[in-house]
Amino acid sequence: MRVPIICMDDRLRHFTAAFRPCFSRPQHRYFEIVLLAVLLCQEAKTLSGLLRHVAVPVTLSGLSRFLAKAPWSTAAVAQTWRQRFDTQVAPLVQAEQARQRAAQPKRRGRPTTPVVTGYLIGDDSTMHKVRGKKMAGLGKHYSTTAGTRVVGHSLVQGLYVVQGRQCPLEPQLYRQQAVCATEQVPFQSKIDLMDDLIRTFQPLPGTRTHVLLDSWYAAKRLWQTARERGFLISTGLKSNRLLRIEDPDAPNGWRWEGLTAYAAGLTDADYQRVPWPSQEAEPRQVWVHVVQTRVKTLYRCQVILVKETLDAPVTQVRYFASSDLTADAATLVGHLAARWAVEVLFADGKELLGLDQYQVMSAEALVRFWTLAWATYCFLDEERARLRREWQRHVTLGDARREVQRTHWRHLIIWMHQQFVAGTAPQTVFDRLAA
Repeated sequence: MRVPIICMDDRLRHFTAAFRPCFSRPQHRYFEIVLLAVLLCQEAKTLSGLLRHVAVPVTLSGLSRFLAKAPWSTAAVAQTWRQRFDTQVAPLVQAEQARQRAAQPKRRGRPTTPVVTGYLIGDDSTMHKVRGKKMAGLGKHYSTTAGTRVVGHSLVQGLYVVQGRQCPLEPQLYRQQAVCATEQVPFQSKIDLMDDLIRTFQPLPGTRTHVLLDSWYAAKRLWQTARERGFLISTGLKSNRLLRIEDPDAPNGWRWEGLTAYAAGLTDADYQRVPWPSQEAEPRQVWVHVVQTRVKTLYRCQVILVKETLDAPVTQVRYFASSDLTADAATLVGHLAARWAVEVLFADGKELLGLDQYQVMSAEALVRFWTLAWATYCFLDEERARLRREWQRHVTLGDARREVQRTHWRHLIIWMHQQFVAGTAPQTVFDRLAA
């Protein structure tokens, strides 16, 4: 059953109103329709599937033109939701700074500067397209879900996390070099795209930015860019990376050793038990070894070895590097655990917002679809923050979406009641709402 656009909740209407400068009047109506439909749609988020959930006099071809050809900017839309995020989160940063100042012991000398960390998390995700042979930008990309390379699109995404609030950045489409040559567009590698993201990112005032990346992005170029910006950075490491080991018998007093060989030489006493932060009542415990050294082709850093159990084999050890040279083991594990937010972002985007369910042909249209999906995500993050304050408990994005749906179904029932009281025939109401 379709929901009339007049039943849109005031909070969603207020949210979409902030984006009016990004669109013309007809384009803004399509923007409202897409966001409401994504929130309510219980089937695949194709364009026809979205239109089956909003009772509004628009056509499928009109919605297709809005995504493919209408003159609006994804950068302007992303900038608008980022401005809303900054406005809402800035008071939280100031409150945390005040809390840290109040908690400092009274003593002589200059007080310690409060530190509020904002995490800039980068990653990529593959959108598997089984039947999209004629779509632009298609390539073969590795899918962790399938465990092999599949045909689809590769989304390179940034996520900004501050004080429990999350803000996706503008999505970027990665195209392989052969695809770029065929489609006659400039080639940018994933490292290029991530480097641009770190180089152009503007953090909230009063925060310290910490970049989090997986092992695929553990490149010196990205570390250098982060250091030039004054950011901290932590990345995963593959087991074949080399670290510097002090060795008096070596000609230079040190030697390079592989991470696997280094881990094999450690004893149980070299590890310490540290809780891995999570939303669970009792966080799981992991075993951590930290050594401050230099990783080949990187800079001096803290290398972190993590395993689930003390007797786990070397093949199950995970490796990380962090430029935070003053952090203890628990703080480092907190940095590493924060990166999981981007994995949840992709999972929620695909499951709840249909991030990979589009059926559009042009590269511009699919990036626009991703942008509208992330705009919907930003609204749900605002709702999640509101519900956390009201319910005083952890709230998932799915909880927030279900509450939004409940609100709109309630508005729909009220609207139907008003129609019947006004004398509208049931068949007329049915014809308007039937998909």
